[in-house]
Amino acid sequence: MTRESVTRKADVLLSDGSAVHLRPIRPDDAPAIVEFHSRMSDRTRYLRYFSPYPRIPQRDLDRFVNVDHRDREAFVIVSGSRIMAVGRYERLGPDSPEAEVAFVVEDAHQGRGIGPVLLEHLADAAQENGISRFVAEVLPENGSMLRVFSDFGYQVQRQYADGVVHLSFPIAPTEKSREVQESREQRTEARSIARLLHPRGVAVYGASASGQGIGAALLGHLRDGGYTGTVVPVHRRAGRVAGLPAYRSAAEAGADIDLALIAVPPDGVAAAVADAAAAGAGGLVVISAGFAETGPAGAQAQRALVDTAHAAGLRVVGPNCLGIANTDPSVRLNATLAPLLPAAGRVGFFSQSGALGVALLAEADRRGLGLSSFVSAGNRADVSGNDLLQYWQDDPGTDVVLLYLETFGNPRKFARLARRMSRVKPVVAVASASRPPGLAGDLPGPDTKAVTALFARSGVIRVDTVAELFDVGVLLAHQPLPTGRRVAVVGNSSALSGLAVAACRANDLTMAEGYPHDIGPQAGAHDFADALADAAVDDRVDALVVVFAPPLPGQLSDEDADFTAALGSVALAGEKPTVATFLLGQLPARVPSYPSVEEAVRALGRVASYADWLRRPPGILPALSGVDPAATEIEGPLPELLAAYGISIQPSTVAATLDEAIAAAGSLGYPVALKAAGRALRHRIDLGAVRLALGGEGDVRAAYGELAAAFGPHVLVQSMVAPGVPCTIEVVEDPAFGPVIGFGLAGVASELLGDLAWRAAPLTDRAAEALVDEPRAAPLLHGYRGSEPVDRDALVDLLLRVGRLADEHLRVRTLSLNPVLARPDGYTVLHASVEFGEPGTRPDTGPRRLHTA
Repeated sequence: MTRESVTRKADVLLSDGSAVHLRPIRPDDAPAIVEFHSRMSDRTRYLRYFSPYPRIPQRDLDRFVNVDHRDREAFVIVSGSRIMAVGRYERLGPDSPEAEVAFVVEDAHQGRGIGPVLLEHLADAAQENGISRFVAEVLPENGSMLRVFSDFGYQVQRQYADGVVHLSFPIAPTEKSREVQESREQRTEARSIARLLHPRGVAVYGASASGQGIGAALLGHLRDGGYTGTVVPVHRRAGRVAGLPAYRSAAEAGADIDLALIAVPPDGVAAAVADAAAAGAGGLVVISAGFAETGPAGAQAQRALVDTAHAAGLRVVGPNCLGIANTDPSVRLNATLAPLLPAAGRVGFFSQSGALGVALLAEADRRGLGLSSFVSAGNRADVSGNDLLQYWQDDPGTDVVLLYLETFGNPRKFARLARRMSRVKPVVAVASASRPPGLAGDLPGPDTKAVTALFARSGVIRVDTVAELFDVGVLLAHQPLPTGRRVAVVGNSSALSGLAVAACRANDLTMAEGYPHDIGPQAGAHDFADALADAAVDDRVDALVVVFAPPLPGQLSDEDADFTAALGSVALAGEKPTVATFLLGQLPARVPSYPSVEEAVRALGRVASYADWLRRPPGILPALSGVDPAATEIEGPLPELLAAYGISIQPSTVAATLDEAIAAAGSLGYPVALKAAGRALRHRIDLGAVRLALGGEGDVRAAYGELAAAFGPHVLVQSMVAPGVPCTIEVVEDPAFGPVIGFGLAGVASELLGDLAWRAAPLTDRAAEALVDEPRAAPLLHGYRGSEPVDRDALVDLLLRVGRLADEHLRVRTLSLNPVLARPDGYTVLHASVEFGEPGTRPDTGPRRLHTA
């Protein structure tokens, strides 16, 4: 797909985390280009033009600002109305695959990562216009420009001649260039969030002098929370607000303002944004409601808010949010509507919901879950959970991440970031498992359990409720990860121990040999401590579940403290995670205690699955032979599209009459199969909708008559192939992951039971292998009851090809290969169907840009 008619504009982040706007150059930019040129130093002009070039002649100016956006393209980076940089390419001759690229950055903004951003967007535009290679000429002393090219990940060829370094390189993305781009993306997005969470000064808009209202509450929480920076109330009339000096504009305070808190009516937000920008702020937290949540007019106002903020270099949290917090003692930022924050800790918490935010913070405090930082995104107009994942990945104060998500703005990016993040820090998410109605027509799609599994395979611990979010979060925050799934149950109640054993079985945890260990209701604290200590050092045990109840309901013995101390000493000193249902009073804060055995074991099961995922090495995207380099451009018939990815379909013909069926059979060659033409009937041998091994015209006549009488005149004629195990491969678009691939064995029983495994596209080699092995009916593929195993490698290869197709083709909404006959010598795809739609988006591809809601 090309974007010839689409305006190439984007908000992007620079290396310091500030936002700027990139867009194509326009003829009316001529005066701004002249002004931009006049601000350059003599050295910058010389390095760009190889001459002093003190002024731009009118002929050159006209050429600079008038481009055809195909053979000649130019982008400007602007902050407000001021041009900061210009980048351009020019094709070297009609239809040439090469173009010369160059860019220049104003002196004041050099070193902010502008060159790489321009190169990414120029290369993307050039590729869509048929250009595959860039050339550039750079003076040897222009070291910064040479580094832009050499550090990008392209295979750059250099040649020195006539005092100039000549560079040439292909611009197709490579694994290295994508790695470089994603690394830069992570650093810039993390820095933009760091500016919000570590502000030197905060301006507050909307705090009344009377002390009433949301703005006043926000200011009070910021002041009373012990914020270590400067607080600047902005008020048009009052001289003091909440005991602090107030100013008519933030700039009047003469302080370093990095963050603005805005709690004014919607029609006053724009003025507050402009004032904060004038004071040099780097970000906004917009508490004010009345935007996209109210309807189309509010959505338009929200878009204008973000555009204005980005043009001024600011990130936006909200609008309609609870606020942000940082418990770091050196910051102590409570810029939220919650009067009190949980204690300082090592858990980062992101909540999309503003309405639930106060309750979530209160629950974290009740559970003893200390937070490092907290962000409520509200309408998520700009800053999202993805930005926080980028920040928390390298934040030394955060060990665990909790996410409360209502929607996914960029699901593919979330999956990518979560996979990377989860390798170093656990991520727990409450997220909807629902799928938009009508998404996949009558094709199956991932159910709730499958969506949970999809999250797990991205490294994310997905939970169903807020209570589970905290159940798992407390365990991860205070206990080590288990090294396996073997559990020791220790307790004084056979009833509770029995519940624990059943809960372990339900959560795929294995009871360790010799357990459960019931010490009996009359055992003392010393016996209890010995049993726990034995389990903690038992090599057969990976985790402990402790269940304990007073011998007499409602009565605690004098040994209460001894029992508590025994459990606390094991849970805090051991190397094995311990969860407890302990009905003897309060345990130490770092010992995860749950009201029921089922909750305790469920949390442990989630964490054990995450630990399993960590132990599995990540897969790779293998190279595939026989894929047409132009496959992504094919929008023709399905057989042609599949063939471009090395997938062939067994030929078949639809016949509407007996004569057509006989002619088709003769053309295909006997023996043939006749099937009812309806898609849902083609493989229904059990309904009599299929006739196999028809060896001649007489057989076709008889079979056609029976099928036509039962199912209608239209039949499908197909040449026979060797028998095999029927499988099905499905592709659907999922809201949390983009395109996902399902695999299972074909047939009514498998469809009824939903026996399909799912993975997000594109598939790695390990993901494809797991798809083949995961369905409950998979043993039929591996030599069940003496049958010969099918060619597993061939099925894996087929899945890899389908995964690549699903990932690359934006118009494919659903795809079905059903049935696929798997055999010891390979496979045959008997039928395929596809549903195309308007080109979708892959917001996690292409050059870097801020994706806003």
